[in-house]
Amino acid sequence: MASFAIKVIRHALAGVSAISPEAAGRLAFKLFTVTPGRKPKNAKERAALAAAAPVIAKGKPVTLSYAGGWVMARHFVGPRNTKRVLLVHGWGSRSDYLAAMIEGLVAGGAEVVTLDWPGHGASPGRTLTMVAAVRAIDAAWRHFGVFDVSVGHSFGGGSLACAAGGVVCDVPSHVAKKLVLIGAPSEMTWLFKGFGKILRLSPKTQQAFEGVVERLAGRRLDDFDAAKILAARAVPTLIIHAEDDKEVSADHARRYAAAGPNVELYWANGYGHRRIVSAAPVIDRINAFVHGEDRKAAA
Repeated sequence: MASFAIKVIRHALAGVSAISPEAAGRLAFKLFTVTPGRKPKNAKERAALAAAAPVIAKGKPVTLSYAGGWVMARHFVGPRNTKRVLLVHGWGSRSDYLAAMIEGLVAGGAEVVTLDWPGHGASPGRTLTMVAAVRAIDAAWRHFGVFDVSVGHSFGGGSLACAAGGVVCDVPSHVAKKLVLIGAPSEMTWLFKGFGKILRLSPKTQQAFEGVVERLAGRRLDDFDAAKILAARAVPTLIIHAEDDKEVSADHARRYAAAGPNVELYWANGYGHRRIVSAAPVIDRINAFVHGEDRKAAA
């Protein structure tokens, strides 16, 4: 059953749409981009942030500017920095929730750079778009240089794939030597259609809602297809997903896996959508993928 707030929004959008579907579409897009509150929602989240604090404190804070704003990055180095890794979180999350993965990657021999998306963590704002995420990734590449591996969870994984595909017309594509996408959606149309269904947008309003993307990025919504990008770029990619993921269907992982022989699928069943980023077997599998060639050469 829809909440009272959703019912009110549906009614308001229907009223605007009766006058101007274009205006209703723009309003729907604004609602779509609003980020969740940053304060921990319960004792479990407060405990997780407290536990992550000593790890996050080890990272050097770096402010990265892009057209339209800035984001907070953190730079973690260890005793062995054989690979440079860009690590990004998902929607409604923050780098702190990746503390276990940060520790695991640094211990495994990587130099790690994390980003807090706009409207998340230590970065300012209350909205986030895929276009802004791609611009933030571009800012990280301009500041730190080439990344050997890019690792992203959920929205972050989709953003890394879109950045590799150069889907924002005035931002160059940034393709790491390897990609790791964890619980990530394989295309953005799914998100837009789902949001439109929740708000019961009329066909004309839905069309206007999706059209905002083209005005922002210079590309159609259909171009934000991460699976097709992986097929075209042929970059070695590790897809990690749980079949019990209730937020991003496992069908997205299967769609990625069908993109080509450059894509490897690893099922991390039992970890759902969020616990997957802290699971020891997942971190071990990522380290093996990151350092695979080096370990083979040493052997």
